[in-house]
Amino acid sequence: MPVIRTADARTAETASATMTTLASPTLGGAERPLWRVDVAPGAPAGPLHVINVEQIWTFTAGAADVECAGESFQVRAGDTVVLPGEAERRVVGDPESGFSAIVTSPAGVRAWPSPREGEGMVPPWTV
Repeated sequence: MPVIRTADARTAETASATMTTLASPTLGGAERPLWRVDVAPGAPAGPLHVINVEQIWTFTAGAADVECAGESFQVRAGDTVVLPGEAERRVVGDPESGFSAIVTSPAGVRAWPSPREGEGMVPPWTV
């Protein structure tokens, strides 16, 4: 049974968030990647994008607006959203509180800016 120590977690930064890989195929040999997303108060909104697989987000702190497949939802700590694969989405942190969330998806996740074109990219926090 692998134990992944805090010191072994990987981080990746984007313009709007910090992703911390907690487990993945290359970190602990997990079949499903698991990561934490931290968005600081006042961070810019992330881009509208498409993910090819389902993602499950559980918000652990703060609040956010989640846009998915043309719908918008306000969420806060304790809420969980299931984002279907192939749906356009964007998660925008509350300007006053930001948010933290734990996220998982199947391995092999790919992301595209919207509209979807080309081969996309594999988010580094999922490998």
